[in-house]
Amino acid sequence: MSQPGKVDHQPAFVLHSVPYKETSLIVELFTRDHGRVSVVARGARRPRAALRGLLLPFQPLKVGWFGKTELKTLAHADWQGALPQLGGVPLLAGLYLNELLLRLTAREDPHSELFADYARAIRALGPRDGQGEPLSAQLRRFELRLLAELGYAPDLRCTQDGAPLDAECRYHCQLPAGVSAHADGEYSGAALLALAEGDFSTPAALRAARTLTRQWLDHCLGEPPLATRALMAQLAELGARANPPPGEGEQR
Repeated sequence: MSQPGKVDHQPAFVLHSVPYKETSLIVELFTRDHGRVSVVARGARRPRAALRGLLLPFQPLKVGWFGKTELKTLAHADWQGALPQLGGVPLLAGLYLNELLLRLTAREDPHSELFADYARAIRALGPRDGQGEPLSAQLRRFELRLLAELGYAPDLRCTQDGAPLDAECRYHCQLPAGVSAHADGEYSGAALLALAEGDFSTPAALRAARTLTRQWLDHCLGEPPLATRALMAQLAELGARANPPPGEGEQR
């Protein structure tokens, strides 16, 4: 007799975990076909538990679970090959992506394309030896895909009235209204059209992406602020203090 609500061999990543009772974990998974799923991993904190070294963020898994309530029971987790271990700023960036998914996605709401976007983003955060997009472009790409998938991002190819954007014109862009033409607009049509095509190669497009995603995410997230964003800001401030501009240290 099959177990109720049983799911097997589901591609997944661990977003977050917390201790549960004496030897177990509650794990938030992001899965390909079932979205975000919360499971109890029984015995996962025991010293010799097979799950102990598997339920880690940023590593691809195939998992199974059962149960009819919102909190499922993990049946198995199988490792699907290692991704490079993240550290430093890439680690913080990965935790930031996880926090976005935890805050903005609903449990058991499937987003298979977003799952693929997340997997690509995590792989891109690994060591690149100077190759590929900068970290800032990778984050903006995922943020825009997340906002679009959840229905929050306006169409950047046309105004709120349906008129196509002109690369030579200026525009405002706000939620929930969308894009509107304005002679003193903050964004060029060229930058917005580049974002619509996923092109972050110009400084103007990257600046526009950073400003827009920050505004849109703040609109969607509300309170409290993202913990990872605050941590990154604190680290940046500490770095600035440790490496002041030339001459500033002497003035002090």
